[in-house]
Amino acid sequence: MSKKKNAPEKNEDFLAKEAKEEAAQAPAYTQDIPEDEIWTYRIEGLQEPRIGRPVKNVRQKKVAVVIILLIAIGLAIYLSMRAVHTDTFQYALLEDGTVELVKFSNPGSVTTLTIDTTDDDAHQPITALHEFAFNCDEKITEITIGKTVTAIEATSFYSCWALQNIKVDKDNPAFCDVDGVLYTKDMTRVICYPIDHDKYLREKCGYTDLKDDEGKPMEELWGPTKTYDEAFFEKYNADVRTYVLPSTVTVIGATAFNYANLTDLYLPEGLEEIETFAFFKSTSLRSIYTYTPAAAKNDAAPAAKDLQGTYRSLPDGLQTIGSDAFTGDQALSYLFIPASVTSIGHHAFWDTCYKADGALKGITEIHTELGQEAFEAQVHTGDQWRPQNTAGLFPKNIPVEYAAARAE
Repeated sequence: MSKKKNAPEKNEDFLAKEAKEEAAQAPAYTQDIPEDEIWTYRIEGLQEPRIGRPVKNVRQKKVAVVIILLIAIGLAIYLSMRAVHTDTFQYALLEDGTVELVKFSNPGSVTTLTIDTTDDDAHQPITALHEFAFNCDEKITEITIGKTVTAIEATSFYSCWALQNIKVDKDNPAFCDVDGVLYTKDMTRVICYPIDHDKYLREKCGYTDLKDDEGKPMEELWGPTKTYDEAFFEKYNADVRTYVLPSTVTVIGATAFNYANLTDLYLPEGLEEIETFAFFKSTSLRSIYTYTPAAAKNDAAPAAKDLQGTYRSLPDGLQTIGSDAFTGDQALSYLFIPASVTSIGHHAFWDTCYKADGALKGITEIHTELGQEAFEAQVHTGDQWRPQNTAGLFPKNIPVEYAAARAE
């Protein structure tokens, strides 16, 4: 009996090959769906698809889409810029419906600014500047006070390092300026001598091409160099770093001359008060003189060279010296306190004595017109009103020469 042979088993590769050959031999299949039946399962609210049909006004619709996109982008940019602009100015509404400028935050590019109305669509009048409104701004060089501003805090312009001038609208009823220095309208109080005012004066007086010893441009001059002799510096200081207060001034306001780059200061007899921080860190201030109003040819802007009968001292008639009034003014070397003074605030002359090159410098002794008994009975002094000698192991107050004669 012969045995029947079994058929060989097909492996997976062989089956895959057969399926591929069968698929290649099968007729092509297409689904022919009528156009009107494509949207069989239609979703309510959606338009029927436009298959094979032209779209009307396609160009106009594309233009409309572009316009809408441009408007949307422009609106977004406007709102973004508006947000930044709003953040630049912070206001407070006052009871009378006017506005106080509380804070100005420089976006980085503002160098000149006029303060009159708010920057929004309402354009409400600004009538007041808050304390530290421009604190530590490093960009603004000139500020113009509009005619509506009638209240300015003493510290509104504190530490505005680049500020050269403060201008005031001639119709302002409360304030005015004298060549960029801010005063009350009646010229009895000086409010702000801008920190960088000397830069403006350098340009005004023709000191624009100063060079250092290596021929490089030099903006600040702090002492004689090989390039410039002592005579040049004396003229430069007289032109740029000397200031004469108008003869009408009775009060030097708080922080009025803080960080001012002055060497010589002329005060009028009739000055009654030097407020707190008035000359704080005016580190180049070396001499204080007093003149009588009769010696001033121009009450608003007297010139030092025209003054007669000046003396080296705080003015006769001065009553109050505020706290920290002269703190850090290490270029001062002489101080005479007249008999009219009745109050000296704490730390009034702090840090005006120091040690350099093995010797004490600055204010090493205070001179008073009153004798010790009269001085102690009449003058109210705050804590540590006089500077200290820190050269020794233990700091000690510098001495006072009572009943002293005023220096020539």
